[in-house]
Amino acid sequence: MTVDQREIQFLEGRQSRLREFYFTLKVMWEFIKGFRTLHFVGPCITIFGSARLKDGTPEYKQTCEIAGKIAKHGFTIMTGGGPGIMEAANRGAKEVGGRSVGVNIELPFEQNPNPYMDRSVDIRYFFVRKVLLLKYSYGFVIMPGGFGTLDEFFETITLIQTKKISQFPIVVMDKEYHQELMRYVDKMIERGTVSPSDKDLFFYTDSVDEAVAYLHENTVDDFQLTVEKKRWKPFGWLFEK
Repeated sequence: MTVDQREIQFLEGRQSRLREFYFTLKVMWEFIKGFRTLHFVGPCITIFGSARLKDGTPEYKQTCEIAGKIAKHGFTIMTGGGPGIMEAANRGAKEVGGRSVGVNIELPFEQNPNPYMDRSVDIRYFFVRKVLLLKYSYGFVIMPGGFGTLDEFFETITLIQTKKISQFPIVVMDKEYHQELMRYVDKMIERGTVSPSDKDLFFYTDSVDEAVAYLHENTVDDFQLTVEKKRWKPFGWLFEK
């Protein structure tokens, strides 16, 4: 039985107590593995985007640029660890001498770890992966992407809206790509399903420099954040790296 089949079986409803306890242990181990791998990565900016936009596309090039400029401010660039936009972000950080990490999801297709990460962890469950991508980040960049990118964008903004996490800055890049999404946000405001002020929870731009300045102003200044990383010594017996 493959990993995917086991997960599908779990979602079919009530399982035996033993099966559900075993699943809980696996989830706990995934969290511990992620915490121990990422404990020393420093303050991060997470960049979300499509795995399908490869090297040579304008989106890939722009992602390299914005990641490099963010990394020059001392932030660690964090991604989902895969190809496409994720690879571009990790690559952009590495090419300027910055730190680059990833949380890769185990999938039967499309997702393989990219070679531009200083540190990465493979995670089986999407919900564990999303927690890790948020936990270590002080800001987020939404590049063009598909369902997964939109899921990450709306989950992050919902956590901020409901005050489950602090009001970390979110940048939505590429106005042409996201114009229909922005019209839908306006429609939600018009219909009263979100508040007009919720549109202030993200910054919508085409400018890399504006995006980087917005992230810096709303992290370092607002959270009294220092991006000078103390080099604490990892404990091997805790599986820290």
